[in-house]
Amino acid sequence: MRIALDAMGTDQAPRAEVAGALQALSELDDVEVVLVGDRALIEAELAKHGPMPERLLIHHAPDRVTAEDPPATVLRRKPHSSIVVGLRLHQKGEAAAFVSAGSTGAVMATSLFTLRPLPGVDRPAIGTVLPTAQAPCLLLDAGANVDCKPQHLVQFAHLGSNYARNMLGRAQPRVALLNIGEEPGKGDELTAEAYVLLEREEGINFVGNVEGRDIILGICDVVVCDGFVGNVLLKFYESVAAFIIALLRKELDRISVREKELEDVFRVLDYAEYGGAPLLGVGGVSIICHGGSPPKAIRSALAMAARAVRSDMVGHSARNLPVGTETQEAQ
Repeated sequence: MRIALDAMGTDQAPRAEVAGALQALSELDDVEVVLVGDRALIEAELAKHGPMPERLLIHHAPDRVTAEDPPATVLRRKPHSSIVVGLRLHQKGEAAAFVSAGSTGAVMATSLFTLRPLPGVDRPAIGTVLPTAQAPCLLLDAGANVDCKPQHLVQFAHLGSNYARNMLGRAQPRVALLNIGEEPGKGDELTAEAYVLLEREEGINFVGNVEGRDIILGICDVVVCDGFVGNVLLKFYESVAAFIIALLRKELDRISVREKELEDVFRVLDYAEYGGAPLLGVGGVSIICHGGSPPKAIRSALAMAARAVRSDMVGHSARNLPVGTETQEAQ
């Protein structure tokens, strides 16, 4: 299995990408990683780690997408950038998946054009895994679509259910709608209408509304919302986790507890353990990581991409999505 990794995506590229790729190769016996980016910079970084492994390849891409580049123009204005070149490799079948810690907007826009939405999907969504008191929960949309219609949330529910079955091992994923109250009819027009649609949608194990405070209890496997709300929740979730980790480490010496004794707690709260967020609903595996991702996060994202390919996540989504009904957006 060959995975294309954007080697110029993180804030300190290609240092984190190279180190993360080497970590992944030591754990994934059936994977080759293609580092896509400036060959000279990649080779200089690789030289710090000793001989280049056989399963690590380099594909030269001389350009790099910056935060100043409008996402919608990247494909046309920067066709030789690491994001575009890497996704083209995936599109042509020369890589089974693509991973990048570069511009989220650029990865989304280029993925949509090169990989195309699956039949039955109007708006592909970013899914991200959140730790809970029980098993991890998938949140979507985490930022791809700020303005949504009710039928988009139904599509997110199908995409999330498929991911939960294939990637999280949930036989009957419980799907909840993020809202300001548990009762039907709560919320704004979007959530009220989405509730009605989800309640009668076949193939969705809908368990009703869930409030933000209840997600962490683990009462659902998938929680759906529009991208504006989802991104706000995600950023707050991550900041609280980082705050708790910092607070625990500060108190370790005072309470005579060794850090190793709290490794499981740190692991649950550390976003680097989850690696990245898949763009669900496109005809390929496109994983988006934080720009500040450390090597461990890159390693985890590559492992996530490999699991998605092995489980045929995209194929299952294509087969299980309801198609044939014209959506309001298409009308």
